[in-house]
Amino acid sequence: MEKNKEKDARSKWHPVEVIGLLLVFASLLILLFNPNSLSDFFNAVIAEVKPIVVDVFLTSEIGIAIIISVIFGRIIERLGFTDGLIRIFVPIMKWLKINPSVIVPSVYNILGDINAAGKIAGPVLVKAKATKAEQKIAVATMIQSPQSFATLVLGLIALSVFNINAFPLIILSIFLPIVVVPWLLSVTIYRDTKKVDLESLPRFTPKTKFLETIFSSAKEGAELLFLIIIPAVAAVFFFIGALRFFGAWDVIESSLSSVLTFLSIEPATGIVSILAAPTLAVAQLAEISSSVDPRLIVGSFVLANSGLPLSVIFGQIPATWAEVSNLNEREALVASIIGLIIRIATACLLAYYLTPFLVG
Repeated sequence: MEKNKEKDARSKWHPVEVIGLLLVFASLLILLFNPNSLSDFFNAVIAEVKPIVVDVFLTSEIGIAIIISVIFGRIIERLGFTDGLIRIFVPIMKWLKINPSVIVPSVYNILGDINAAGKIAGPVLVKAKATKAEQKIAVATMIQSPQSFATLVLGLIALSVFNINAFPLIILSIFLPIVVVPWLLSVTIYRDTKKVDLESLPRFTPKTKFLETIFSSAKEGAELLFLIIIPAVAAVFFFIGALRFFGAWDVIESSLSSVLTFLSIEPATGIVSILAAPTLAVAQLAEISSSVDPRLIVGSFVLANSGLPLSVIFGQIPATWAEVSNLNEREALVASIIGLIIRIATACLLAYYLTPFLVG
Protein backbone atom coordinates (compact mmCIF):
# COMPACT_ATOMS: atom_id res chain seq x y z
CA MET A 1 0.00 0.00 0.00
CA GLU A 2 2.75 2.41 0.98
CA LYS A 3 4.71 1.52 -2.17
CA ASN A 4 1.67 2.37 -4.30
CA LYS A 5 1.35 5.72 -2.56
CA GLU A 6 5.03 6.44 -3.20
CA LYS A 7 4.59 5.56 -6.88
CA ASP A 8 1.54 7.81 -7.17
CA ALA A 9 3.40 10.67 -5.44
CA ARG A 10 6.37 10.25 -7.75
CA SER A 11 4.23 10.14 -10.89
CA LYS A 12 2.64 13.52 -10.11
CA TRP A 13 4.20 16.57 -11.75
CA HIS A 14 5.87 19.09 -9.45
CA PRO A 15 6.30 22.74 -10.54
CA VAL A 16 10.08 22.42 -10.48
CA GLU A 17 9.88 19.48 -12.91
CA VAL A 18 7.91 21.63 -15.35
CA ILE A 19 10.56 24.35 -15.10
CA GLY A 20 13.29 21.77 -15.59
CA LEU A 21 11.58 20.36 -18.69
CA LEU A 22 11.21 23.85 -20.16
CA LEU A 23 14.90 24.45 -19.53
CA VAL A 24 15.77 21.23 -21.36
CA PHE A 25 13.77 22.26 -24.43
CA ALA A 26 15.12 25.82 -24.28
CA SER A 27 18.69 24.50 -24.12
CA LEU A 28 18.08 22.27 -27.13
CA LEU A 29 16.62 25.16 -29.13
CA ILE A 30 19.56 27.40 -28.20
CA LEU A 31 22.07 24.73 -29.23
CA LEU A 32 20.18 24.22 -32.50
CA PHE A 33 19.58 27.81 -33.61
CA ASN A 34 22.17 29.91 -31.73
CA PRO A 35 24.94 27.66 -30.36
CA ASN A 36 27.31 30.56 -29.65
CA SER A 37 24.93 32.32 -27.25
CA LEU A 38 25.72 29.99 -24.36
CA SER A 39 29.46 30.58 -24.67
CA ASP A 40 28.79 34.33 -25.03
CA PHE A 41 26.81 34.20 -21.79
CA PHE A 42 29.65 32.48 -19.92
CA ASN A 43 32.19 34.92 -21.37
CA ALA A 44 30.05 37.85 -20.20
CA VAL A 45 29.79 36.43 -16.69
CA ILE A 46 33.51 35.65 -16.52
CA ALA A 47 34.34 39.17 -17.72
CA GLU A 48 32.27 40.54 -14.82
CA VAL A 49 33.57 38.18 -12.13
CA LYS A 50 37.27 37.99 -13.03
CA PRO A 51 38.28 41.65 -12.39
CA ILE A 52 36.80 41.53 -8.89
CA VAL A 53 37.82 38.04 -7.81
CA VAL A 54 41.27 37.96 -9.41
CA ASP A 55 42.36 41.59 -9.72
CA VAL A 56 40.85 42.84 -6.45
CA PHE A 57 40.91 39.90 -4.04
CA LEU A 58 43.68 37.64 -5.33
CA THR A 59 46.41 39.83 -6.81
CA SER A 60 45.87 43.19 -5.08
CA GLU A 61 46.44 44.32 -1.51
CA ILE A 62 42.80 43.76 -0.51
CA GLY A 63 43.07 39.97 -0.27
CA ILE A 64 46.23 40.23 1.81
CA ALA A 65 44.60 42.95 3.92
CA ILE A 66 41.77 40.57 4.84
CA ILE A 67 44.22 37.93 6.09
CA ILE A 68 46.25 40.57 7.95
CA SER A 69 43.10 42.01 9.51
CA VAL A 70 42.18 38.61 10.97
CA ILE A 71 45.70 38.26 12.40
CA PHE A 72 45.56 41.79 13.83
CA GLY A 73 42.08 41.25 15.26
CA ARG A 74 43.04 37.98 16.94
CA ILE A 75 46.21 39.52 18.42
CA ILE A 76 44.41 42.48 19.99
CA GLU A 77 41.68 40.10 21.18
CA ARG A 78 44.40 38.01 22.85
CA LEU A 79 45.76 41.19 24.47
CA GLY A 80 42.41 41.95 26.15
CA PHE A 81 40.87 44.38 23.66
CA THR A 82 37.39 42.83 23.86
CA ASP A 83 37.34 42.87 27.66
CA GLY A 84 38.47 46.51 27.62
CA LEU A 85 35.63 47.41 25.25
CA ILE A 86 33.08 45.63 27.38
CA ARG A 87 34.15 47.57 30.49
CA ILE A 88 33.76 50.87 28.62
CA PHE A 89 30.31 50.13 27.18
CA VAL A 90 28.69 48.20 30.05
CA PRO A 91 27.43 51.37 31.84
CA ILE A 92 25.96 52.84 28.63
CA MET A 93 24.37 49.62 27.40
CA LYS A 94 23.10 48.75 30.89
CA TRP A 95 21.25 52.07 30.90
CA LEU A 96 19.83 51.23 27.44
CA LYS A 97 18.99 47.67 28.63
CA ILE A 98 21.06 46.02 25.89
CA ASN A 99 23.83 43.43 26.12
CA PRO A 100 27.10 45.43 25.72
CA SER A 101 28.59 42.77 23.43
CA VAL A 102 26.53 44.19 20.53
CA ILE A 103 29.12 46.92 19.99
CA VAL A 104 32.06 44.52 19.66
CA PRO A 105 31.60 43.79 15.91
CA SER A 106 31.48 47.50 15.05
CA VAL A 107 34.76 48.33 16.74
CA TYR A 108 36.56 45.29 15.32
CA ASN A 109 35.15 46.31 11.95
CA ILE A 110 36.83 49.74 12.12
CA LEU A 111 40.17 48.32 13.22
CA GLY A 112 40.25 45.32 10.92
CA ASP A 113 37.76 44.04 8.41
CA ILE A 114 34.04 43.28 8.36
CA ASN A 115 34.67 39.59 7.76
CA ALA A 116 37.21 39.38 10.58
CA ALA A 117 34.77 41.28 12.79
CA GLY A 118 32.15 38.60 12.27
CA LYS A 119 34.58 35.76 12.85
CA ILE A 120 35.82 37.29 16.11
CA ALA A 121 32.68 38.98 17.46
CA GLY A 122 30.11 36.29 16.63
CA PRO A 123 31.44 33.85 19.24
CA VAL A 124 31.76 36.75 21.72
CA LEU A 125 28.03 37.45 21.42
CA VAL A 126 27.21 33.77 21.92
CA LYS A 127 29.52 33.57 24.93
CA ALA A 128 27.92 36.72 26.39
CA LYS A 129 24.51 35.00 26.02
CA ALA A 130 23.18 37.75 23.76
CA THR A 131 19.65 37.04 22.53
CA LYS A 132 19.03 36.48 18.83
CA ALA A 133 17.53 39.98 18.69
CA GLU A 134 20.72 41.42 20.18
CA GLN A 135 22.83 39.46 17.69
CA LYS A 136 20.76 40.97 14.89
CA ILE A 137 21.29 44.41 16.41
CA ALA A 138 25.03 43.70 16.41
CA VAL A 139 24.98 42.87 12.68
CA ALA A 140 22.93 45.96 11.78
CA THR A 141 25.18 48.18 13.92
CA MET A 142 28.31 46.70 12.35
CA ILE A 143 27.09 47.96 8.96
CA GLN A 144 27.40 51.53 10.28
CA SER A 145 31.19 51.24 10.68
CA PRO A 146 33.88 51.45 7.98
CA GLN A 147 34.93 47.94 7.01
CA SER A 148 38.60 48.81 7.23
CA PHE A 149 40.74 51.49 8.85
CA ALA A 150 42.18 52.27 5.39
CA THR A 151 38.72 53.37 4.22
CA LEU A 152 38.50 55.86 7.08
CA VAL A 153 42.01 57.26 6.48
CA LEU A 154 41.57 57.65 2.72
CA GLY A 155 38.19 59.25 3.35
CA LEU A 156 39.78 61.83 5.65
CA ILE A 157 42.25 62.69 2.88
CA ALA A 158 39.36 63.22 0.45
CA LEU A 159 37.55 65.47 2.93
CA SER A 160 40.68 67.60 3.38
CA VAL A 161 40.92 68.11 -0.40
CA PHE A 162 37.44 69.68 -0.31
CA ASN A 163 38.16 71.64 2.91
CA ILE A 164 35.44 69.76 4.79
CA ASN A 165 35.77 69.69 8.58
CA ALA A 166 36.10 65.99 9.35
CA PHE A 167 35.81 65.95 13.16
CA PRO A 168 32.02 66.48 13.55
CA LEU A 169 31.40 64.13 10.63
CA ILE A 170 33.49 61.35 12.20
CA ILE A 171 31.67 61.74 15.53
CA LEU A 172 28.18 61.80 14.01
CA SER A 173 28.63 59.22 11.26
CA ILE A 174 30.92 56.61 12.85
CA PHE A 175 31.10 56.79 16.64
CA LEU A 176 27.59 57.97 17.56
CA PRO A 177 25.81 55.20 15.58
CA ILE A 178 27.60 52.57 17.70
CA VAL A 179 25.28 53.61 20.55
CA VAL A 180 22.31 55.18 18.74
CA VAL A 181 21.57 52.33 16.32
CA PRO A 182 21.36 49.61 19.03
CA TRP A 183 19.01 51.84 21.04
CA LEU A 184 16.89 52.66 17.98
CA LEU A 185 16.54 49.01 16.97
CA SER A 186 15.89 47.85 20.55
CA VAL A 187 12.82 50.11 20.84
CA THR A 188 11.46 49.33 17.36
CA ILE A 189 12.30 46.10 15.52
CA TYR A 190 14.43 43.95 17.86
CA ARG A 191 12.94 44.36 21.33
CA ASP A 192 14.11 41.14 22.96
CA THR A 193 17.02 42.79 24.79
CA LYS A 194 18.11 42.79 28.41
CA LYS A 195 20.50 44.74 30.58
CA VAL A 196 23.56 42.83 31.71
CA ASP A 197 25.82 43.47 34.70
CA LEU A 198 29.57 43.20 34.24
CA GLU A 199 29.69 40.49 36.91
CA SER A 200 27.41 38.22 34.87
CA LEU A 201 29.61 38.38 31.78
CA PRO A 202 32.54 36.01 31.23
CA ARG A 203 36.01 37.20 30.28
CA PHE A 204 36.49 37.18 26.53
CA THR A 205 40.29 37.16 26.26
CA PRO A 206 41.35 33.74 24.94
CA LYS A 207 44.17 31.86 26.64
CA THR A 208 45.88 30.55 23.52
CA LYS A 209 49.65 30.94 23.23
CA PHE A 210 50.82 33.97 21.24
CA LEU A 211 52.58 32.00 18.51
CA GLU A 212 49.56 29.75 18.18
CA THR A 213 47.34 32.83 17.96
CA ILE A 214 49.40 34.27 15.10
CA PHE A 215 49.63 31.13 12.99
CA SER A 216 46.06 29.95 13.58
CA SER A 217 44.70 33.41 12.76
CA ALA A 218 46.71 33.49 9.52
CA LYS A 219 45.14 30.15 8.57
CA GLU A 220 41.72 31.44 9.61
CA GLY A 221 42.19 34.55 7.45
CA ALA A 222 43.13 32.47 4.41
CA GLU A 223 40.11 30.20 4.91
CA LEU A 224 37.89 33.27 5.25
CA LEU A 225 39.23 34.72 2.00
CA PHE A 226 39.14 31.58 -0.14
CA LEU A 227 36.17 29.69 1.31
CA ILE A 228 33.72 32.50 2.13
CA ILE A 229 34.60 35.88 0.62
CA ILE A 230 35.65 34.89 -2.91
CA PRO A 231 32.69 32.48 -3.41
CA ALA A 232 30.28 35.15 -2.13
CA VAL A 233 31.76 37.83 -4.40
CA ALA A 234 31.72 35.48 -7.39
CA ALA A 235 28.03 34.67 -6.77
CA VAL A 236 26.99 38.35 -6.60
CA PHE A 237 28.94 39.36 -9.71
CA PHE A 238 27.67 36.28 -11.54
CA PHE A 239 24.18 37.79 -11.37
CA ILE A 240 25.49 41.23 -12.37
CA GLY A 241 27.19 39.65 -15.40
CA ALA A 242 24.00 37.79 -16.29
CA LEU A 243 21.95 40.98 -16.04
CA ARG A 244 24.50 42.81 -18.20
CA PHE A 245 24.35 40.01 -20.82
CA PHE A 246 20.56 40.30 -21.07
CA GLY A 247 20.77 44.10 -21.33
CA ALA A 248 19.15 44.86 -17.98
CA TRP A 249 22.18 46.00 -15.98
CA ASP A 250 22.73 49.33 -17.78
CA VAL A 251 19.17 50.36 -16.89
CA ILE A 252 19.70 49.31 -13.27
CA GLU A 253 23.03 51.15 -13.10
CA SER A 254 21.54 54.32 -14.59
CA SER A 255 18.62 54.20 -12.16
CA LEU A 256 21.04 53.65 -9.28
CA SER A 257 23.03 56.75 -10.30
CA SER A 258 19.85 58.84 -10.32
CA VAL A 259 18.80 57.57 -6.90
CA LEU A 260 22.25 58.23 -5.39
CA THR A 261 22.30 61.78 -6.76
CA PHE A 262 18.84 62.38 -5.27
CA LEU A 263 20.16 61.12 -1.91
CA SER A 264 23.12 63.55 -2.12
CA ILE A 265 25.66 60.79 -2.75
CA GLU A 266 28.22 61.25 -5.53
CA PRO A 267 27.00 58.62 -8.05
CA ALA A 268 30.28 57.34 -9.56
CA THR A 269 32.01 56.65 -6.25
CA GLY A 270 28.70 55.60 -4.66
CA ILE A 271 28.32 52.82 -7.21
CA VAL A 272 31.93 51.75 -6.58
CA SER A 273 31.14 51.54 -2.84
CA ILE A 274 27.99 49.54 -3.47
CA LEU A 275 29.37 47.10 -6.03
CA ALA A 276 33.15 46.87 -5.67
CA ALA A 277 35.11 48.32 -2.75
CA PRO A 278 34.49 51.34 -0.47
CA THR A 279 38.27 51.75 -0.06
CA LEU A 280 38.58 52.28 -3.81
CA ALA A 281 35.62 54.67 -3.73
CA VAL A 282 37.11 57.02 -1.11
CA ALA A 283 40.45 56.94 -2.95
CA GLN A 284 38.60 58.14 -6.06
CA LEU A 285 36.83 60.87 -4.07
CA ALA A 286 40.07 62.84 -3.74
CA GLU A 287 40.45 62.86 -7.53
CA ILE A 288 37.03 64.37 -8.24
CA SER A 289 36.88 67.95 -9.44
CA SER A 290 36.60 70.49 -6.64
CA SER A 291 33.54 71.95 -8.39
CA VAL A 292 31.43 69.02 -7.17
CA ASP A 293 28.75 69.87 -4.60
CA PRO A 294 30.26 69.21 -1.11
CA ARG A 295 27.01 67.52 -0.09
CA LEU A 296 27.78 64.73 -2.56
CA ILE A 297 31.25 64.30 -1.04
CA VAL A 298 29.86 64.06 2.50
CA GLY A 299 27.19 61.60 1.40
CA SER A 300 29.75 59.44 -0.42
CA PHE A 301 32.09 59.49 2.57
CA VAL A 302 29.36 58.29 4.94
CA LEU A 303 28.15 55.61 2.53
CA ALA A 304 31.68 54.31 1.89
CA ASN A 305 32.41 54.09 5.61
CA SER A 306 29.96 51.24 6.03
CA GLY A 307 29.59 47.49 5.59
CA LEU A 308 29.40 47.68 1.81
CA PRO A 309 29.81 46.39 -0.94
CA LEU A 310 26.69 44.36 -1.67
CA SER A 311 28.70 41.15 -1.94
CA VAL A 312 29.40 41.55 1.79
CA ILE A 313 25.75 42.26 2.63
CA PHE A 314 24.26 39.45 0.56
CA GLY A 315 27.06 36.90 0.67
CA GLN A 316 29.78 37.21 3.25
CA ILE A 317 27.79 38.35 6.29
CA PRO A 318 25.09 35.64 6.04
CA ALA A 319 27.71 32.93 5.45
CA THR A 320 30.03 34.10 8.24
CA TRP A 321 27.42 34.81 10.90
CA ALA A 322 25.48 31.62 10.28
CA GLU A 323 28.70 29.78 11.06
CA VAL A 324 29.79 31.67 14.22
CA SER A 325 26.55 32.87 15.87
CA ASN A 326 23.02 31.69 16.67
CA LEU A 327 21.63 33.37 13.56
CA ASN A 328 20.81 31.55 10.36
CA GLU A 329 21.70 33.03 6.96
CA ARG A 330 18.30 34.64 6.40
CA GLU A 331 18.28 36.34 9.82
CA ALA A 332 21.79 37.70 9.32
CA LEU A 333 20.89 38.90 5.82
CA VAL A 334 17.74 40.74 6.95
CA ALA A 335 19.65 42.39 9.82
CA SER A 336 22.40 43.54 7.45
CA ILE A 337 19.84 44.97 4.99
CA ILE A 338 18.19 46.89 7.84
CA GLY A 339 21.63 48.21 8.79
CA LEU A 340 22.27 49.27 5.19
CA ILE A 341 18.95 51.14 5.02
CA ILE A 342 19.87 53.01 8.21
CA ARG A 343 23.30 53.82 6.76
CA ILE A 344 21.88 55.21 3.51
CA ALA A 345 19.41 57.34 5.51
CA THR A 346 22.31 58.60 7.67
CA ALA A 347 24.33 59.53 4.58
CA CYS A 348 21.41 61.44 3.12
CA LEU A 349 20.55 63.32 6.32
CA LEU A 350 24.14 64.31 7.10
CA ALA A 351 24.73 65.37 3.49
CA TYR A 352 21.68 67.64 3.49
CA TYR A 353 21.75 69.09 6.99
CA LEU A 354 25.33 68.88 8.26
CA THR A 355 27.30 69.93 5.16
CA PRO A 356 26.69 73.71 5.57
CA PHE A 357 28.45 73.54 8.96
CA LEU A 358 31.41 71.50 7.64
CA VAL A 359 32.56 73.39 4.57
CA GLY A 360 35.37 75.81 5.32
